[in-house]
Amino acid sequence: MKNSFNKIGIIYNRDIPDSCNLAKKLQEKLSNSISFCVNEMNKNINLAIVIGGDGTFLKASRFYAPYSIPILGFNVGRLGYLAQARPEEINDVIEKLKNNDFIIENRLMLKANKKTALNDVVIKGVNCARSSTMELYINDKKLCSYIADGLIISTPTGSTAYSLSAGGPVVSPDIDCFLIIPICPHTLNMRPIVIPSNEKITIKNKNEKLNVSFDGQVDIIVENEITIEKNDYFAKLLVLNQNKDKFYDILKEKLHWSLSPRK
Repeated sequence: MKNSFNKIGIIYNRDIPDSCNLAKKLQEKLSNSISFCVNEMNKNINLAIVIGGDGTFLKASRFYAPYSIPILGFNVGRLGYLAQARPEEINDVIEKLKNNDFIIENRLMLKANKKTALNDVVIKGVNCARSSTMELYINDKKLCSYIADGLIISTPTGSTAYSLSAGGPVVSPDIDCFLIIPICPHTLNMRPIVIPSNEKITIKNKNEKLNVSFDGQVDIIVENEITIEKNDYFAKLLVLNQNKDKFYDILKEKLHWSLSPRK
């Protein structure tokens, strides 16, 4: 191959049969590759090809981001918003890798309590059966109090995930910002907020402990307060075919914005 990817890791998900099958096909075609399960990831590679859905991709992105290892996704899950390729495009993908027909994008990540997230950090009271009162501080200055089911702190990459379902805006991933979205607030004047990524976000709740979820995959319990900031490193997403996979084209394809309403 003409690029610097002399050791490619092919990461599959045992819970998705199509993921294992595609991993075998890729390894047969890429002589400089090794394959392993997403639960047994190896850092001694310089490109990670992740086969699965968005959950598999998010787990791999958190693992490889500290090592600046780029990630390319094949979607064999449901939506697969973060993936760049489909299984039937395997030969085309290999050709683009050989010809360096790609770019590597830096994606903002969040950090809190030594944990990281590519999509979002979600804060809720431990008693999830009822709403909680949460105080929002920006750079140690109180902005407001929410009575809500929780708060979502999202990156631009995560703006098309839980944030979108909760009424947050869709944000291009090249914008340097974070989103704060209340979940089911008990007043109509509490709206989503977009802030610069260098701001420090603190959430406090004096009455109960907080459940904090990172990308919906890693959960911790904290006493009454959590501070969330921009991570020290980025997730590196390998993007194929710049002309095809622009942000707006992906929106139209994944969210079906290009389809006319059915009559």
